[in-house]
Amino acid sequence: MSTAASPSYDTLLVEEHADRVVVTLHRPEARNAIDARMIAELHQLCEELERTPRLMLLTGHGGVFAGGADIAELRARGRDEALQGINSRLFERVRRLPLPTVAAVDGWALGGGAELAYACDIRIAGPDAVFGNPEPGLGILAAAGACWRLRELVGESVAKQVLLAGRNLDAAAALACGLVMDVVPARRLTTEAHALLDRMARASALALRLTKLVTDAPGAHPVADDLAQAVLFEGRDKQERMTRFLDKNGGRA
Repeated sequence: MSTAASPSYDTLLVEEHADRVVVTLHRPEARNAIDARMIAELHQLCEELERTPRLMLLTGHGGVFAGGADIAELRARGRDEALQGINSRLFERVRRLPLPTVAAVDGWALGGGAELAYACDIRIAGPDAVFGNPEPGLGILAAAGACWRLRELVGESVAKQVLLAGRNLDAAAALACGLVMDVVPARRLTTEAHALLDRMARASALALRLTKLVTDAPGAHPVADDLAQAVLFEGRDKQERMTRFLDKNGGRA
């Protein structure tokens, strides 16, 4: 897995590989709080991944995923900024990236940090991970996706416990409700995240992309599924992969 040069960022550490990008939120002086600069840089990164689709691993520096949005910036925002959807537009863009995204979370993932993790396709956690949305205590709501995305991920009851009652989900609770795929020792978190990406990287990139697209589509969508499958059935990749499978198994399904 070779590393390529990447653009310079102030709030992110970015490693670029042929099949994936590893992104570390890096504002150690502020527990990786998401500020305007980080938002702009994540948009820049999304633009790159939209242009050249790759898997993405997202994590935080220093044993913290992201302690939330930058409160000083939030305090200065008014109605016009709220209507711009500054954070929600970014997190929806992350959600719509062509290939799968994985958040490796250890330590705090609060407020906007939790919402950024919710926007990823899969989450794995270290033992000290904590997810929470304390926004009502600051006089606002979790308006960057948590009020609907968290409900989709864990169900209405748990989502309301987090959003209304201020419940924090530790690693065990997050695993129990399905918010995270696995909980692994902190020293192995990055290794296990890369192992997950390795498994996905061995699959057909186009099949992953279309699977993500139809899975994210609302409601029942059999026609969309059939159209996506028709594209894949005509591809050389499908023929080559199935031929290798049959050759390996002596022609048996």
